[in-house]
Amino acid sequence: MSQDQRNTNVYIALGSNIGDRAGNLLQAVGGMLGAGLEIVRLSSIYETQPVGNLDQPAFLNMIAELGTTKLPPEEVLSLLMRIENALGRTREVTLGPRTIDLDLLLYGDEQRHTQSLTLPHPRMHLRRFVLVPLAEIAPRLVHPTLHRTVGDLLFEVADQSEVRRWPR
Repeated sequence: MSQDQRNTNVYIALGSNIGDRAGNLLQAVGGMLGAGLEIVRLSSIYETQPVGNLDQPAFLNMIAELGTTKLPPEEVLSLLMRIENALGRTREVTLGPRTIDLDLLLYGDEQRHTQSLTLPHPRMHLRRFVLVPLAEIAPRLVHPTLHRTVGDLLFEVADQSEVRRWPR
C-alpha cells in the first residue's frame, strides 16, 4: 500500500507562553487549517511548567492530530515554520519564551534524521507536556521506534512536572 493510500497518523505539538497564550494556540490551529491541513482531533489545552529554561512564564500546550496528507513530512514542517513566523516566533534563546511552538511529533511510522527534521520527535517520550495531551487523544498509538503505546510511555516517564487541564 502506498503512502498516499494508507491512513497516516500525523501529530503536532502546540505550545505558547508569551502574550495571549490561548489565542496564539487558536491562531496556529487556524493557520494549519488555512494552509490546507485537515485537523481531525484536538486535545484539551494544558498549562505546563517550562522545561530546561525555567526562568519564563508557564506554557499552554495541546496536540493536534492531522488527517491523511499527501504532503511529505518536510513540507508539513515547512508549513508549521511559516505559521510560527507569521505568529511572531523568534529563536533568540534556546528553550526560551515563545509566542508559538509547533513541533512535528509523528508522521505515521516514518523515521527521519536530517539536519532539519528528526522523526519521531527525539524528546517527545521524555516530556509530560507532550505525553499527557497526546495520551488524551491517542493513548493506544504506538511509538514507531520505541514500540510502546503513548499510554505506557506516559506511565513510565521520569518527568514529573505539573501538567494540568486549562482553564481550571
